[in-house]
Amino acid sequence: MAVKTFNPTSPAVRQMAVADYSVLTKKEPEKSLLVTKKNNAGRNSYGRITVRHQGGGNRQKIRVIDWKRTKDGIPAEVKALEYDPNRTAFIALIQYVDGTKSYILAPSGLKVGDKVESGESADIIKGNVLPISAIPVGTIVSCIELKPGKGAQMVRTAGAGAQLMAKEGAYAQVRLPSGEVRMVSVKCRAMIGEIGNSEHENVKLGKAGKSRHKGVRPAVRGVVMNPNDHPHGGGEGKSPIGLPGPVTPWGVPTLGKKTRNKKKQSSKYIVRGRKG
Repeated sequence: MAVKTFNPTSPAVRQMAVADYSVLTKKEPEKSLLVTKKNNAGRNSYGRITVRHQGGGNRQKIRVIDWKRTKDGIPAEVKALEYDPNRTAFIALIQYVDGTKSYILAPSGLKVGDKVESGESADIIKGNVLPISAIPVGTIVSCIELKPGKGAQMVRTAGAGAQLMAKEGAYAQVRLPSGEVRMVSVKCRAMIGEIGNSEHENVKLGKAGKSRHKGVRPAVRGVVMNPNDHPHGGGEGKSPIGLPGPVTPWGVPTLGKKTRNKKKQSSKYIVRGRKG
């Protein structure tokens, strides 16, 4: 997939780059696989804003993705490739031979008419889901489970792919897109191939209106506020923040401050951090 650019007929489209949706084959989603999405606009049950800069946007519906792929040994045919407004990756509508339909994340190179399957005996081809114990070392995988049977939790964004580095005993080592090497149970499942729509990182919104369509309201920089409104505010003219590091409006360190709990139980499964 590529991105489309436009002639600079206005300031809005001068820098705009949008995804080329020519690879998609179906515009309307499968109604039986839709769930209503409620927009809370960043407000809690009392109606108070607890998350800033949220609200508005186009109405969306959730496409129910089959993260578990538990219909083992039953082949399915790819019926369509579709856009999902709730994620960066494209999704594929598949239909099993028994007539059941479901959505999966579309791996790179998947086409309408291809066959996909899940289970330990499935072939090592894009779109198939197997236990890590049945996947050869060095294979690029995605949609990885953290706990057997819980469903895919890691490597689900557009263009993402992890590499199976080694297998030893009950655990395998997987190198994630961030560079982190993590141990995962060999009973966990993963999908063969990287996620499609890898050009998503080159998309540029180009204008503020597109952010509003996504439900993102305007944000004001702290350095242009007054000191009573933000810790970064104040000073004569254009001035630095005047602090060792940036903070939130409530004084909590941000942008680079490590927030992971050092005593987190799952830290023992990290062989190497993403920063080496």
